This record gives sequence, structure tokens and C-alpha cells, in this order.
Amino acid sequence: MRLLEYQGKELFAKAGIPVPKGRVAASVDEAVTIMREAPAPSVVKAQVLIGGRGKAGGIKFCSNAEDVKEPARAILGMRIANAQNPQGEVAKRVWIEQRLDIDKEMYLSITVDRASKRPIVIASSVGGMDIEEIAHTNPGAIVKRTIDPATGYWPYIGRSIAKEAAMPLGIMAQFSSILGKLYDLFFSAGALLLEINPLAITKDGKLIASDAKVEIDDNGLFRHPEFDAWKTAGEEDPLKARAVKAGLGENNYVGLSGAVGIIGIGAGLVMATLDAVTNAGGKPATFLDVGGGARADLMRDAVDIVTSNPNVKSLFINIFGGITRGD
Repeated sequence: MRLLEYQGKELFAKAGIPVPKGRVAASVDEAVTIMREAPAPSVVKAQVLIGGRGKAGGIKFCSNAEDVKEPARAILGMRIANAQNPQGEVAKRVWIEQRLDIDKEMYLSITVDRASKRPIVIASSVGGMDIEEIAHTNPGAIVKRTIDPATGYWPYIGRSIAKEAAMPLGIMAQFSSILGKLYDLFFSAGALLLEINPLAITKDGKLIASDAKVEIDDNGLFRHPEFDAWKTAGEEDPLKARAVKAGLGENNYVGLSGAVGIIGIGAGLVMATLDAVTNAGGKPATFLDVGGGARADLMRDAVDIVTSNPNVKSLFINIFGGITRGD
């Protein structure tokens, strides 16, 4: 389960992580009301579960109730797409938050390191862009550190990471504190990913989470009924909603722009199949991972879902090397 930015920031704020003040709006009138009640230099952000908002025009600026109208009107209903999701996603809400006076942008995240089976901290004194882009342009700027859950997080770990990443000395204590709270939240929320990009240093020396990317483990959602109201699965794509309802998981179906429907077992095999189809001159229309050991009824649902996509002209099912029956 992935959270929208404003939901992630609410989670961060409850954990004691500094975030800019803001409110969410689903209409131009709501945006005007927000700015009328608190006029100040602000940022208007499209609320979508997809990256590349800024490049797509999904982030704009305003200062008062009058000049928020154009940004809100432009963003609400905007379809934002990127290379990973060419179909894109329509922005149905905007997040209006105070505009920070930023001196420097950094990067911080915690995710799961499958090799060590531990949480891994990824940090950089360079932020504001995709971590993959940072890794490509400046790999030496990235620090990775796994943390043993048996001993947990200690403040010296944060200071050590900040020093290795060549972060300014004046923010090391703040960084260590924020990382500690992020680590605690990672476990308490049952997260797979907590990302702050950028982690902003303001001109007055404060460290603030300027963005929030949060992914919660679907398998642990039964422990968190408080997240029920935040579920956004299928809000945009009805076929994705059907996949979730069928028990295939929120992230197991992705609609693409081609004509070949692809079903497979395991994300790795499905991605390899997408590459093989593309290399052969085809264009994938779907990514659907049914997982190992899928039952006959689940396979039937998967085929029904994929063939309901009007773009699908052919179907490619790959269960090679798995534990799913082929009959």
C-alpha cells in the first residue's frame, strides 16, 4: 500500500518528524479557502502515486487566494505520466503547503535489504532528484548502512552516516534525531519504504522533510485499521481495483500502453517477459504477477482482468520454472 504525499507527511508528523504545514484540497474552491485562511508563499502539489510531478507541471507556486486558482485549476484533473507508467495517473487532490526557504537539499530513506534481511538506510548530501539518478551521476555521494534489528538504532549511527555523507556539521544532531524517528516508524507502521527526498536544510538551519514517499507492507495491514481510510488502490485504474479485490495485491498489476497482455509468476519473471516481448518488437499492455502456486480460479480472474483491457490484442502467459500448475 503506497501513500500519497499528504498522507505520508501526516504519518511523519505523528512520529515527530518535521514537515511543512499544509492542507489538502479536492477542488479549486477548497484551495481558495485554504489560501484565504492562511495567505503565505505556498507550493501547490499534485497528489499522485507516481514520480516526476515537477517535470510534468504538477508542482506550482502561489501566495494568496487569488493566485492559487490557476495552479489548482491546472493541476486538478491533470494526467501525470512517466517512463515507468506511461498511462499515467490523474491528480484528484492537491496538497498546499508552506514554501520553504531552502539552503540545501539532501536525501534519506529506509527500506529492506533482502540480502542481509535487515533495514537499510540510504542517505546522501545530494537530494531533490531520483536516487537512481544520484547513483548514476554521483555514486560516491550515497551512503548505505544496514541496521541490526537486534541492537536497533542508536544516535551515533545517524551521526556516523551524516559524517560519511559529508553533511554539514551543524545539522548532524537533527539528522540523527530524524533518522531515529524514521527507523521507529519503519517498524511501527510495518513499512517497506520510507523516503524523504528532498530532506531540506532551510536558511535558518532547520531540517525538514519536504516530501514523503511511504509504502506499507500489504501483509501487515490487518494490524493497522487506521490506514483503511487511506487506501488508494484502484482509485485511478478499475482493472487494478479488480486485481486487488481478486487477492492479487495492490502492486501486482500495472497497466501499460502496448497491446500484449502479460501474466507471469513472480515479479522478476514478469519483468524479464516484458523485456523479451519488447526485444521481439512487441509492446506490453499489462504487468500482472499472480505469484507462485496460483489456484485455477486466480488464474481465471487474472485472464479476465487482462483481457478486459481494451488495448490487449494478444495474451502471453509465462509460468516457466515455477510451482504453478500449467493445466
